[in-house]
Amino acid sequence: MYSNDLTCEIIKYIDKNINVKISIKDLENNFFYNRFYIMKLFKKELNVSIIDYINLMRIYKSILDIKNSNSSITRIALNNGFNSIEYFSEIFKKIVGIKAQMFKKYIKNENYNITLEEIEKINNVISKLFIFNQEKEKYLKNIKPKNIKRKVLTIFKEKM
Repeated sequence: MYSNDLTCEIIKYIDKNINVKISIKDLENNFFYNRFYIMKLFKKELNVSIIDYINLMRIYKSILDIKNSNSSITRIALNNGFNSIEYFSEIFKKIVGIKAQMFKKYIKNENYNITLEEIEKINNVISKLFIFNQEKEKYLKNIKPKNIKRKVLTIFKEKM
């Protein structure tokens, strides 16, 4: 089955604007569909709500930034579209299972105090986020090809 064109466009819009505030109202205004239709379609197609998708992608990008930069947690949160460090911390802990600061210490091999169980959960979450992102990319590539049939229109037919 092919991916839904509208859902693909919404994903592309969100991914392009992931580092700024995105609301359902923004999607409604950009795509000219009712918010309830957009939310229902997105959930049906990706099995995740739009808000959860945005948060998952922001945390995924934040994890990559924590691994690949020396920026502060606050800077990483703001760069990835979170309006406050408190909300970022809440979402990060909800998704990853530990606070972002502890995660950073773990990733940077600094003095961290987390259990083997927490390490296992971290690795599991990172793996799931990576797989989710790959599945999203596959979904985006599965758009139905647009076979444009060119019909030659003639106003006058030649008489034989």
